[in-house]
Amino acid sequence: SRRPVPPQFALKHKEFAHLREVKLFPNALNPHKEEARALVRAMIDRVMELHRDLRWFHIGCDEVYYLGEGEESKQWLQQQGNTPEKLCLFHIKAIASYVASSYPTVTPIMWDDMLRGISEETLAESGVPQLVQPMIWDYAADLDVESKVLLIDKYRRCGFSKVWFASAFKGATGVNQSLTLIGHHLKNHLQWLKVASSIPADVLQGIALTGWQRYDHFSVLCELFPVAIPSLAVCLQALENGGYSEKVKENVEKLLGMSNLELDTFMSTSTGTFPGSNILTLVTQVSFYLKSSVDELLERNRYVTGWFSPYHRKRKIIHPIIMHHFQPDAISLLSKWNAVVQDLQAAMEQVFHKCTVEEWMEENVHPSLEKLQQVVDDLDKAIKAQN
Repeated sequence: SRRPVPPQFALKHKEFAHLREVKLFPNALNPHKEEARALVRAMIDRVMELHRDLRWFHIGCDEVYYLGEGEESKQWLQQQGNTPEKLCLFHIKAIASYVASSYPTVTPIMWDDMLRGISEETLAESGVPQLVQPMIWDYAADLDVESKVLLIDKYRRCGFSKVWFASAFKGATGVNQSLTLIGHHLKNHLQWLKVASSIPADVLQGIALTGWQRYDHFSVLCELFPVAIPSLAVCLQALENGGYSEKVKENVEKLLGMSNLELDTFMSTSTGTFPGSNILTLVTQVSFYLKSSVDELLERNRYVTGWFSPYHRKRKIIHPIIMHHFQPDAISLLSKWNAVVQDLQAAMEQVFHKCTVEEWMEENVHPSLEKLQQVVDDLDKAIKAQN
């Protein structure tokens, strides 16, 4: 199945800003504008052109927080019997009908969160259950199995024939997370397996293992894909085997070429033989040791805090004897990290666009590395001033 880019991707650009439901917020499309619907149809057509053998197509529709707050929507809602729920269903139906009529062999999928609070009667009357399959998302390690089973029962009574689940193998644990906590994601999948075994076998169409690059179009990057490959392997094997055991763990370790798969802590050293494992190794080094080693030198080394404070640095004052106690450490730490970062940059450039590499480096490497570089530069200046 394929999912088009969410409207946020288009609506954040000024040439599409006039299609927003609320002028200031790029999260929701104005459902009353024909041009807005035409944009969605064009996005669907473009994806379909590239993927001609599709059976399912994900139309999105999650977290539409401001639907009903635009001027045209407010007027529409004043008419008798109209509600925000009906407005949402009216828009979903328009998009799903377009997919059904233009691509008869393709079934639309949609995120289910906008449907959860809508009454059975309203859902059944809308005609939406005959057109789409809902994808129920929950990325928590302690996902509530019982409430999911009840929700699926409700969807079936409304007329949905099949449902999908959506789990997460990366993302969902912190907006600027750089390493993947495998245990969290494994538990999420084990909970979904419990849901699957509590519903009729023919109701579940499939499960989508989501991997987030970022939380939305405006946030920073979370875990990089190569970093999360061990998590993906663990989650897939758990689904494949209907659970997780020592045998499954050994199998995953063999597949990845890893000897020390930690589930409930971040691995301080990670080496593997899978494609991208060099990125995992280097990102792990940076995440564990870069900031801590620089802070150790700048904030806890008594020679730096006592004899080369910001006051000294500004005035280029340095005690010639004391200098020898920390200058070699600062220089060797800087050259060590420059080498690691160079390797990481080269490895990332094999896989990612330049802008992704740049963003990740600026967020995760530069703050500490620049501080260290600055101290080494200030030392040089102070020594030159002495001479």
